[in-house]
Amino acid sequence: MKSFRLAFLLAAALTAASAFAQPVSKVKIGLVSTLSGPNGAIGEEIRDAFNLAVQLNGGSLGGVPVEMVIGDDQFNPQVGKQLFERMVKRDKVDFMTGVVFSNIMLAGLPEAVNEKVFYISPNAAPSPLAGKDCNPFFFAASWPNDAYHEAAGQHATTRGFKSAYLMAPNYQAGKDSLAGFKRFYKGKVVDEVYTKLGQLDYSAELAQVRAAKPEVMYAFLPGGMGVNFIKQFVAAGLNKDIRLVLPGFGADQDVSRGVGDVMLGIQDTAHWALDLNNPANKKFVTEFEKAYKRLPTVYAAQGYDTALILDSAIRSVKGNINDKDAMRKAFREVKFDSVRGAFRFNTNHYPVQNYYLREVKKDSQGRLVNLLASTQPVMANHGDAYVQECSMR
Repeated sequence: MKSFRLAFLLAAALTAASAFAQPVSKVKIGLVSTLSGPNGAIGEEIRDAFNLAVQLNGGSLGGVPVEMVIGDDQFNPQVGKQLFERMVKRDKVDFMTGVVFSNIMLAGLPEAVNEKVFYISPNAAPSPLAGKDCNPFFFAASWPNDAYHEAAGQHATTRGFKSAYLMAPNYQAGKDSLAGFKRFYKGKVVDEVYTKLGQLDYSAELAQVRAAKPEVMYAFLPGGMGVNFIKQFVAAGLNKDIRLVLPGFGADQDVSRGVGDVMLGIQDTAHWALDLNNPANKKFVTEFEKAYKRLPTVYAAQGYDTALILDSAIRSVKGNINDKDAMRKAFREVKFDSVRGAFRFNTNHYPVQNYYLREVKKDSQGRLVNLLASTQPVMANHGDAYVQECSMR
């Protein structure tokens, strides 16, 4: 009875606090990302695109001036955890965002959500948080860890590839990726290999691929891992007999710039493309290239949309960001012009959206670009496999 009374009083206090909360004069956002080392380009894409959205909004989100606190997790979960703790407890940020890799986010996330600070993820979206570990203070603005890979598995099935060789780093997102591919692939998986996270030499693994002779090779190797893998795959001549299919970020602008013309013809699956025909995307691509003198990647598109989600939600509560219940409702029902087109959050706070097949080509300026292979999605209005395990409704 005593514990029930205490819970009742606490709930009443929280309700009263929300009722008297006032619009803030400034919103402080903590952004933790991988900004150095071989994978630093990924974090830079997210940071630059997020900053671009803020700049295009006149330095505000939802009509409230923005202060950014930015930290480099150095591709290290412990560093990421320390940055989360510092930003939440010392810097008193209102929202957190930015992390690239799932292992780093899972290390730092409790520091935010335990203090009731919303984390809006521009990339990392591991499967447990879509299901049994879903959290009212976590929203994924990107895609469930499995989704690109589910679309790739569906594409491989549609193309009729009868045998596949799968490879990913040995961490949560890697395991999710290959589980996603297998969920929609109807052919035979001849082998499934997990490499060291951050590995850059794949000579031993490629010898095994050659011996296995699959019809299609699917590899989830983000950042510098993917650049090295593709170079070595092509140098070994494996592209002559084995079709290489990648997740969207594995063949995107940052990878193409690092690999070169051997990328031509490689296909991948993603929720966004440079040439998606909607006004928000056209503006984003134009403004990003103008600001940074390079074409954006899927990571940049996600970073930009993350800022737009915050903009819409903060505007919806009229700057009253300390009302946590109102903020959560605003996020869940968010409406904004996404660069990817149609977008909505499912009940587990993960996206429902389209996934497309893309192909690396050359544009009129001779640049390697990743464009839609078809305007028809491989998967339309696709959610995730874990939503029924989430208790939030």
